[in-house]
Parts: sequence; structure tokens; C-alpha cells
Amino acid sequence: MQTTTALLIAIPVLMLLAGVLLFASARRRDTGEAIGALARETRRRDRGAVALTSDDAAPVTGKEVERASVAEREEASRALATVGAKTPVAWVPPDPEALDISRRQFFNRGIVTFFGLGLAAFGASALAFLWPQLGGGFGAVIGIGSTASVNTKIAEGAGFAYFPEGRMWVTKYPAAALPAARLVYKQELPGMEAGYTALYQKCVHLGCRVPECKTSQWFECQCHGSQYNRAGEKKGGPAPRGLDRFPLTVSDGNVTVNTGIVIIGPPIGTNTTGQEAEGPNCVGSAEKE
Repeated sequence: MQTTTALLIAIPVLMLLAGVLLFASARRRDTGEAIGALARETRRRDRGAVALTSDDAAPVTGKEVERASVAEREEASRALATVGAKTPVAWVPPDPEALDISRRQFFNRGIVTFFGLGLAAFGASALAFLWPQLGGGFGAVIGIGSTASVNTKIAEGAGFAYFPEGRMWVTKYPAAALPAARLVYKQELPGMEAGYTALYQKCVHLGCRVPECKTSQWFECQCHGSQYNRAGEKKGGPAPRGLDRFPLTVSDGNVTVNTGIVIIGPPIGTNTTGQEAEGPNCVGSAEKE
């Protein structure tokens, strides 16, 4: 038992020692290869003096090699390259405006540009507002139909015909009132002589749309009570004059109205037709003029 126990202990110990020796040998070999080891003869010769013969040249240092290289480069760079002669180009100074602009110049030009665009837009809108419309609709010459169709529409409206495209009322004007009308009216007189009156729908007091009153056969504004007879002459209320009107013409049986020309209504007291209320008023009693 003792021998077996000794062997069990000795074998691992021997194996451990063998591994240590192998590890130490490998490490020494690696270190020697990395660092380098000189032979003994080489180290002995290095320690001794080496005699130079007359044929042997003196050793050259690294600094001398570097100096020689620099001198060789400088010697090669001293040669001048020959360039063919050419006529020099005249120098032209650059335009300062095209070369660059300052921040102040940029802002000044931007402000002037936007200001000019704003004025141009305002001028165009003003001209568009003042220029008469060339197409149909309000502000242009509108054909409202033949005399027969206009008369039919007036009859269907119980004495009043409304044309929304021209924002106007058209009523019949009595031929018996023409002598008095010739003393008051001028531009609208041809339409009256043809038997019609074209009245702007807007009340001259504060601009409300004036409706008709079929019971009184007047125009009566529901905003503030201004009243006008069928010819648009003021009969009561706060209005400063009669209703404004448009020139109306009849040619070849067709009725046209120029809504681009607004004629100021007749002054207070004008009553060429002598028409009084033919029935109850729609907005109250009229203030007699």
C-alpha cells in the first residue's frame, strides 16, 4: 500500500516538474528570438579593438548620410525651368457691385424692391377698380331684354322689375310726366322718354338695399325708413336725395342699361310724377315734402 501511495504522489509531481521545465524552456526561446542573443565569439571581438587597413574607408554616420541627401536635393533644385515668353494680359479690376455686396446694400435693395412691388400691386388694383368692366355684370353695359319682356317682368312684379345682374330696379315712367322731367333730368331723360327708369338698388342714406312696397307702390328702405316713389324721387325719411340711377336706352326694341355710370339722384322736393302712396306703407308713414 505504501508503494502504491508513493507512486500516486510521485507521478503527478514529476509531471508537474516536467511541465514547468517545458514552459521555462519555451519562454526562454521566445525571449531570445525577440531580443536577440550574440554568440560568445561575437561579443569577444566587439570588446576588442579592430584595426583598419589603409584600404578600409572610415565608417559613415547617419547624420552624414542625411546631409548628403539634403545637399543632393538642393543641388538639383537650383536649375531654373525655361518658360516660353508670352504677352502679358492687361489687368482689369473687378466690378465692386458684381464682386460682392454688403449686408446693408442687400437689405436696402430688398426694401426698395418690396416697396416697388407693393406700389405696383396697389396701382394695378386701383386701375382694376376704376376701369369699367368690359364683360357682363355690374359695371358694364347690360342688355336686359326686349321691351316686351321688360314690360312683362314689370307687370309680374306689380309695377317693379328687379335685375340682379345690374343691381337695379326698372319701373315704368309715365309719358304725362315728361314735361316736368325735362326740367330736372338730363342723362337719364332718354330712358324716361322711352318709358322706363333704371334705379340703383342702394339707399342713398346708408347704403341698404331698398325693396319695393307693393301696397304703397313706393320703394321703402327697411333700415331707416327712407321712402321713394316709383320714379325714385324721395318722399320721406332721412335720405338726402332721391335714388341714384343708370342711363337706359332702347334700340331696335332692345333695352340696355349702362351700370358703369351712376347718376346722382334728384334733390329733395323733386316730384315729377306726382305719385302719392297708393296704399298702406310698409315701414311707416311718410314725411311729406
